[in-house]
Amino acid sequence: MINYCTYIDIPESLFDITYNDRLMFLGSCFADNMGVKMMEHRFNVSVNPFGVLYNPLSVALGCRRLLDPVPFAEDDLFYYDGMYHSFMHHGKFSDVSVTDSLFRINGTLSATAEVFRDISCLVITFGTAYVYRLKSNGQVVANCHKLPAIQFERELLTVDRIVDEWSVLLENIWSENPLLKVIFTVSPIRHWKDGAHFNQISKATLLLAEQALTEKFPDRISYFPAYELMMDELRDYRFYADDMFHPSDIAVNYIWTRFCDVYMNTEMKGILKEVESLNRALSHRPLNPSVNAYKQFLMQTLLKIQRLQHKNPYICLSKEEKEIASKLQE
Repeated sequence: MINYCTYIDIPESLFDITYNDRLMFLGSCFADNMGVKMMEHRFNVSVNPFGVLYNPLSVALGCRRLLDPVPFAEDDLFYYDGMYHSFMHHGKFSDVSVTDSLFRINGTLSATAEVFRDISCLVITFGTAYVYRLKSNGQVVANCHKLPAIQFERELLTVDRIVDEWSVLLENIWSENPLLKVIFTVSPIRHWKDGAHFNQISKATLLLAEQALTEKFPDRISYFPAYELMMDELRDYRFYADDMFHPSDIAVNYIWTRFCDVYMNTEMKGILKEVESLNRALSHRPLNPSVNAYKQFLMQTLLKIQRLQHKNPYICLSKEEKEIASKLQE
C-alpha cells in the first residue's frame, strides 16, 4: 500500500485522559480548538479564561494569576478607541463600560481560580516566542489591542528564558496540585506577521523549550506534536481555512483524533463514539415536533443519555440534554 504522507509515530503517553479528569486548556487559538472539541465530547473542561494567549510569558502570567487570584481594578485597564481594555486579556473582555469589563474579567477569574488547584490535566499551547513590551514600563502584554506600534518593543524570547520561567512556575503549581498532569504543544498556526523565516525561528524556539521542559520533568509532562502533524502529515493547503494560516475543520478533527489516540484508551474511545452519536441525534430538527415518531426519537435519545451516564457518571451533560431527560421522566 502506498503512503501519500509522512506519518508521524507518536509515542504512547504516560497517562490517560478520562471523564474523571477536570481539564484546562490555556494558550493560543489552537487551545480553543481542542478545548471546544473536549466540550463537545462532554468533558469537564475550562478554556482560556483570559482569552487567547500567544506567548509563553503571558500564559505563565495567567497561571500565576489563577494561583493568586487578586481581582483586577480599574487602574489595570486602559481606555483606547472608545473601549476599556486589559493588556492581560483578549479583546472579548473589552467593553465601553469599565464596570462591565471588570465584571466579566473578575467573574471569570474567580470562577476559574476556584477550580485551578483541582484540575487533573493542564494543556498548554504556545503560539509564538515573540513578546511585546510596553516601552513605558517594560510590561509584557498578552494583547496590544491595536495600540500604535511605537508604544511597544518586540523581543524574541530565548529557550533558556522560557524554560527558567516555566520550571519555577510548574514547581509552584505542583506544590499546590502535586498530581497534575501537563501536556505541552506548539500551535500549528503560523504567525505570518513575523515573516516566513522568523515564524520558523519562533516555532523552533518553542519546540526546543518544550523539549527541554519535557526532559526536565519526564514523569509529569507529555508533549503532543500538533505543529508537526500540521506541517508534515497535513502538508497541503486543502487542510487550511480560507486565510491559508488556520487549520480547516478537517485538520482540527484529524488532530483531535490523533490526540485521542495518544491520551485515551480503548474504552474511552468507545464512549466518545457514543457521545458523537448523541451529538448527531441532538442536532436533528424535526419538521413536526408533535408527531409520535419524534417523541419516540426523543425517548431513544434519552436512553443514549442514560447509558452514557451509567458508564461514566462524571460525563458533563449539556443544558439541552438535561431538559430532554427531565421532560421524558415527568
